[in-house]
Amino acid sequence: MGNKKVLVVGSGGRCHAIVDALSRSSQVEKIYSAPANAGISMQAEAVAIGVEDVEALVAFAKKENIDLTVVGPEASLAVGIVDRFQQEGLRIFGPTKAAAQIESSKEFAKQIMVKYSIPTAAYESFDNYEEAWAYVKARPVPTVIKYDGLAAGKGVVVAENYEEADAALKDMLLDESFGKGRVVIEEFLEGPEFSFMCVVSGEKVYPLAMAQDHKRAYEGDKGPNTGGMGAYSPVPFVTDEVREFALEKIMRPTAAAMVAEGVPFTGVLYGGLILTTEGPKVIEFNARFGDPETEVVLPRLKSDIYELFDAAIDARNCELEWSDEALLGIVLASKGYPASYPKGAVIEGLENLSSTVYHMGTARKEDAVVTAGGRVLMVVGRGATLRKAREQALSDIQKIACDSLFYRSDIGHKVLD
Repeated sequence: MGNKKVLVVGSGGRCHAIVDALSRSSQVEKIYSAPANAGISMQAEAVAIGVEDVEALVAFAKKENIDLTVVGPEASLAVGIVDRFQQEGLRIFGPTKAAAQIESSKEFAKQIMVKYSIPTAAYESFDNYEEAWAYVKARPVPTVIKYDGLAAGKGVVVAENYEEADAALKDMLLDESFGKGRVVIEEFLEGPEFSFMCVVSGEKVYPLAMAQDHKRAYEGDKGPNTGGMGAYSPVPFVTDEVREFALEKIMRPTAAAMVAEGVPFTGVLYGGLILTTEGPKVIEFNARFGDPETEVVLPRLKSDIYELFDAAIDARNCELEWSDEALLGIVLASKGYPASYPKGAVIEGLENLSSTVYHMGTARKEDAVVTAGGRVLMVVGRGATLRKAREQALSDIQKIACDSLFYRSDIGHKVLD
C-alpha cells in the first residue's frame, strides 16, 4: 500500500472524477480537495481554500507534506499556481501560466496552429467593433465569434445570421460583457465534434480515451450553450484512422510547437476537435481536463492514475490500459441554467443508484445534500454498449428526488438514435 498524499485543486465534477480515480490508486493513502463539494468530501478531506488563493495552497501543501498536487480548473492555471508551486520545489501536475495561454488566449492558440500547420478554421482577430462588423458582413454566415480570454465557457457564439453576429460583437466589444478584450472571428466548420484529451509532458504525449460532450441545454441540441449537459466514451464515429490523424497531426505537433516556442506544456492538453470532410480540425484547445468528459473517460482508465501524473511530471514512459466498457453520463442541472437559477434545493435518493454519481455543484446543509451550482450532478451509467450505459443512467435518474433539476434524456443521440 502506498503512502502518498495528494491535493486536488477544484470542486466541480471533473475534480470529483479525479479524486475518484486517485482513490483507486495503490500508491495513494490520503487525498485532500481544496475546496470540495458534498460528493468529493465523501472521498477526500475538504480544505477551505479557494482555487485562486495560491499562497494559501502553497502553505497547505508544505505544511501537510503533499507529494503531488493536481490542478482541476483553468482559473487556478491562469493565476500561475503551477509556477508558484514549482518555485517552492513542490510537485504539481498542470501547465505553467505561459503554457496555459493555449486556453486563456484564443489568439495565442490560433497563432501557434497557423505557424505550425495544425489543421484549424481560418480566422481574424479584432478589438474594434466597426472593423469586426465589416469583416463579418463580407463573409458567409453562420460564423463563429469568440471572446479572446476566459469567459467560463460562455464566450463563444455561433451566429446563424448577421443580426446574431452583430449582437455578439456589440456584447463583447462595446458592452465589454466579459471585460475589455478582443474577439476572434472564425469560419464555421461542419461535422461532428469530439474531445481528445492527452496527458502531455514536453514532447511526450500520452493519449486518453475519446469522448463527446453535448453543449446545448435542451433535447435535440437546442437552446443556449452550457458547460456541457452530458458526455460519453468511446466515440463510435472516431475510427482508428481518425484517432491516428488527430494524434499525429494535431496533438503531438502542438506539444512539440509549445516546446519550440519556449513554453513547454505539462498537464492535460484538451483538443476540442471537429471531424470535417477534410479530416479532424481544432475548434479549441483547453489546458486542463474537460468537464464533463473527464467523468466518462477516467472511470475507463484501468492503469494507476497517480503513476500517470507522476510519470508526466518527470517525462517518463507510462503505458495506459483502458476498459472496453461504454460510459455515458447525464448532467442534472438547476432549472434556469445557464442563466440564473436558485440554490439550496434538497436532493434525495442518491444512495439508491447503481450508476456512479459525480457531484458538480453540491453542498452539505445539516445532513442533506443541496444544490449549489448550475450543473449539480452527473449520473454515469456503464454497460457493454452505449445504449445500455444510457439506459442505466436514465433509470437511475428516476430514483433521484429534487424538483429543481432538469436533464437531457438524449445524450449520445448522434450515435444512438
